[in-house]
Amino acid sequence: MRGGVEGQLLQQVAQGDRDAFAQLYDLVSPRVFGLVRTVVRDRAMAEEVTQEVFLQVWKQAPRFRPDMGSATAWISTVAHRRAVDRVRSEEASRARLQRDQRMDMTSAPGPESAMLDQVDRQRVRAALAQLTERQRRAIELAYYGGHTYEEVAVLLDIPVGTAKTRIRDGLIRLRDAMGVGDE
Repeated sequence: MRGGVEGQLLQQVAQGDRDAFAQLYDLVSPRVFGLVRTVVRDRAMAEEVTQEVFLQVWKQAPRFRPDMGSATAWISTVAHRRAVDRVRSEEASRARLQRDQRMDMTSAPGPESAMLDQVDRQRVRAALAQLTERQRRAIELAYYGGHTYEEVAVLLDIPVGTAKTRIRDGLIRLRDAMGVGDE
């Protein structure tokens, strides 16, 4: 069997075997943590991402195909993608924060601006109310929570493609509800 012990354990994990998961964790977690730490560079964040990786491995073990490569390579790919997603999410959050701070410093809102902001918030709330609960939750996690598609998928316990579809469809409905692009 390709992948040796790790492959056998991962296939047992796919069957819901918790003992096999514990053994697999003990066997590959130092390697996963090292890979994640190399990408994210922050120890605490690396520990958090490593936990997320193993949660994803537990949930997605049935997707592992030994004929496509070793279990170690599959787990390493999951870890690398999750770490890169976290770095991108953190960078995007920092960029948003910096942009918001610059805007706060350059424009002190007057009463007209505050009134327009209130009107905009009300329009957005009304448009969000027209979405399905699933679309609204996915959009809130992605845009208000700053989560990546993969993080939204894990938080909602759905496939990544489903998360992307819910967000895309919800944004289209929001655009239509707010009349954006109709001018």
